[in-house]
Amino acid sequence: MINQKVEEITNRIIQRSAATRSVYLNMIRTNFETGVKRNKLSCGNLAHGFAGCGAEDKSLLAEGAQPNIGIITAYNDMLSAHKPYEEYPKELRAYANEMNATIQVAGATPAMCDGVTQGQDGMDLSLLSRDVIALSAAIGLSHAMFDGVVNLGICDKIVPGLLIGNLSFGHLPSVFLPGGPMESGITNDEKARIRRDFAEGKISRAELLKGESDSYHSPGTCTFYGTANSNQMLMEIMGLQLPGSSFVNPDTAMRRALNKEAIRILLANIRSNDPQFCLGEIVSEKTMVNGIVGLLATGGSTNLTLHLIAIAKAAGIKITWDDFSDLSDVIPLIARVYPNGPADVNHFHASGGMAFVISTLLNDGLLHEDVTTILGKGLNKYTLDPKLIANEVTYETGPTESGNEAIIRPTSNPFSSTGGLKVLKGNLGTAVIKTSAVDPNFHEIEEEAIVFDSQEEMMAAFQSDQLNKNFIAVLPFQGPRQKGMPELHNLTPSLTILQKRGYRVALVTDGRMSGASGKVPAAIHVSPEAALDGLIGKIKTGDRIRLNAITGELSCLSEDLEARANRSVDYNDQSHGRSLFANLRNLLSDSESGAGFL
Repeated sequence: MINQKVEEITNRIIQRSAATRSVYLNMIRTNFETGVKRNKLSCGNLAHGFAGCGAEDKSLLAEGAQPNIGIITAYNDMLSAHKPYEEYPKELRAYANEMNATIQVAGATPAMCDGVTQGQDGMDLSLLSRDVIALSAAIGLSHAMFDGVVNLGICDKIVPGLLIGNLSFGHLPSVFLPGGPMESGITNDEKARIRRDFAEGKISRAELLKGESDSYHSPGTCTFYGTANSNQMLMEIMGLQLPGSSFVNPDTAMRRALNKEAIRILLANIRSNDPQFCLGEIVSEKTMVNGIVGLLATGGSTNLTLHLIAIAKAAGIKITWDDFSDLSDVIPLIARVYPNGPADVNHFHASGGMAFVISTLLNDGLLHEDVTTILGKGLNKYTLDPKLIANEVTYETGPTESGNEAIIRPTSNPFSSTGGLKVLKGNLGTAVIKTSAVDPNFHEIEEEAIVFDSQEEMMAAFQSDQLNKNFIAVLPFQGPRQKGMPELHNLTPSLTILQKRGYRVALVTDGRMSGASGKVPAAIHVSPEAALDGLIGKIKTGDRIRLNAITGELSCLSEDLEARANRSVDYNDQSHGRSLFANLRNLLSDSESGAGFL
């Protein structure tokens, strides 16, 4: 039986979304009923569409009786997570041919690596890339050649962008194929120590680079639980990729077998001609709630508080930060994966992984079981574990107990009785805080503000020993409209060092932190942002700020705050292509609405 609070929140989302969801479903159902569009192409259209194919594929495409799958790929070999995708189209084409079907690469999308752009000008394009990816995916699928979609993407903005783009073709069956995480390198504690030592000037840049290289060392997803791996959790708990497939390492027999199984499932869904397998039907209000529950229960990335709202909107569903906050009150935190603990995603997977997480949440009535996935009715199928028998995937009963309760626990014995995210409200507006990695002693901070207009300004103050005291760093003018809402990941080491020195510190910003936000309390995504005259832009150094993650408050205690004049900060976008995105920045919605232009 579903938890009463989860059911109440789901019902209010259904009611809130009734009109927009109805419009969306009418659109995809109409498109589904019109049949395979490829059969309606002219001979000239079709000839262009398969001119580059081999003879066997041309024959199948000309007959039009067998499915043709379109691949939307975010492959590039700069992203370690996406390097494994290099050979996927050839591999998947062979699988499809074996199953009497065809596959074509329908299109490619950009794929930024936030790890490369952190602290650089290019980071200003990161959030904007999500909606550009969605547009690129839609262009790829616009040729009316395809009966279903395979999505190759893993990292930060890429999976949300692919899903948003796919939902515009929600009458098609779709599947996501993960590439898997790289094998574990040095421990996360060791990596964090190396970064702190460099920030304090104790080690050289060469020593820092060696530590980073020992951590990020091979093809595959980074092994910490940031946005990329939160995306993989999300696609699995929403039933959009195969059970147990999220955290299988690249270039293994199991990885290849899961890829083949995914193509088999997708082709079966296409050939069934059953509308329940349309992506837009699968991504329902209950499916979205399951995604939020998974995020909260595992202490996932704060970036998903933006992306889930934007994904839901693309399916005609209206989600708010209050939904996240209210669900967080009843969803226990049952996983500790770095930065919320020392383990990485490989350890998480070995300890029971998603099968155990979904099982214990279902048993406690915290997930909707009555949803449709790519495997059909029922989320129970996602408690199963894939096994490799004679190079084929066979699903067996998954783990019913945690393999390591320092990493994953049952809902009856959680790390915390509430989820890893909290919404803050007060006279500064609304913000989000990730609490899962923050010591409860720091859940309530009330100190004087020090205002910085850039992370470089704050880092300079830290390096000149001006910040050895209790304070709350306030960084306004980092929001969507100002500069595209870059992550402020470079602040994490210095704030962590100050906290370790015994000072009570916190961060308040209308920008973003990394999806692997750490141990310092950070009120992020403050809305309204400073560029839209939000009160965060009026805070002065010396104002007293209250950040309370227990009561959910974020306030400036100065009585004259609202009466102060608005100010502005110049933004020079004349590098790294940022000027090309000026018009798009002007279209971005506020953070509570997903910070997108679609």
